[in-house]
Amino acid sequence: MDVEIVAFSRRGGRSYNEDSYGQWNDGQHAACVVADGAGGHGGGDVASALARNSLLQGFSQAPAADPQRLGELLRQADDLVREQQASGHALARMRTTAVMLALDLVNDRFVYAHSGDSRFYCFRNGQVALRSTDHSLVQQLVASGALDDEGARLHPRRNVLLSALGAPAGELEISVSQVLDLADGDLFLLCSDGVWELLPDARLAEIICAAASPSLALQALEREVVSLAHAEHDNFTAVLVN
Repeated sequence: MDVEIVAFSRRGGRSYNEDSYGQWNDGQHAACVVADGAGGHGGGDVASALARNSLLQGFSQAPAADPQRLGELLRQADDLVREQQASGHALARMRTTAVMLALDLVNDRFVYAHSGDSRFYCFRNGQVALRSTDHSLVQQLVASGALDDEGARLHPRRNVLLSALGAPAGELEISVSQVLDLADGDLFLLCSDGVWELLPDARLAEIICAAASPSLALQALEREVVSLAHAEHDNFTAVLVN
């Protein structure tokens, strides 16, 4: 199958952008990554770029839509961020979320994996068919029944993460999907929390699925985020795959 990948990344109301994104495609396999760094200037942006580069380079060396492989790649990226933390004070507390999609374009299959609260969405037949589950405090509250998704999206502690690459030892959590079959018309969105925290899932699906092309969908999504964002809104990044 052919694949189309479009993306945007904006600094929002911040003074610099700590998000990173990228893609790799050899015609038989493709991979996309979004990473959202934290840890201050010179830290978060470094961590997210390290993770993106590590994930895509590692995937290119042995491309496969394989759950074990994606888990290994995220752990390798975590190791790299930890190694770089030791290189200086400015980088000592850096960390990054990461979400990755791997596509087998020959056998029409895909796998996704993540750590933190950067998200993966699969839109199918105009609705959210799949969504990753955040590693965050508010997601735990949702799981316990104390919050619904809308309450989590607006909660004042929604940015408290329970896992990220470069987090203290023992706190790393990685979630990887099983191998899944592609369906005609599937649309995949990878995004940082600067996108999803402003938009309910149903509104995301409406924007993405109503557009005539992926590029028009992302243009509409960016306009919506900008219209809703406050002056100090977080960086926001999205990669759309069709």
